[in-house]
Amino acid sequence: MRISVQEAPFDLGAETAAFASGHRDIGAVVTFTGIVRDLPDDPMEAMEIEHYPGMTEKAIVAMAEQAKERFSLGDVLVIHRHGRLLPGDMIMMVGTAARHRTNAFEAATFLMDYLKSRAPFWKREVSASGATWVAATEEDEVALTRW
Repeated sequence: MRISVQEAPFDLGAETAAFASGHRDIGAVVTFTGIVRDLPDDPMEAMEIEHYPGMTEKAIVAMAEQAKERFSLGDVLVIHRHGRLLPGDMIMMVGTAARHRTNAFEAATFLMDYLKSRAPFWKREVSASGATWVAATEEDEVALTRW
């Protein structure tokens, strides 16, 4: 299991290849990559992401361990960036590896729902009209209820 909260960009292809290699007992690898998207009505200049070092990693490790046990995963990867990101930048990546694809897909969705709503990150969208803190949406909260 690898959890990384980092400012630097990551290489999606290299991370995926490294995560998928060397597993002889794994039948499925699922990855998801989140990308900073622009705002439809007020073009975004940047997204600024803050976190408390140590606390954030600890919270993500706990959720990844829960996913590993709950979905019988062989491996988990979570990379989440912080700092100033531009529209089109990769913001995060989740990788799950399991014997069977259903477990890998469900675990990736479980982790994404957690990261979207509960991981201790504070996000602010900066546009020409000002800066706005991003809160979890009702849809994000409803997604958590399936787990």
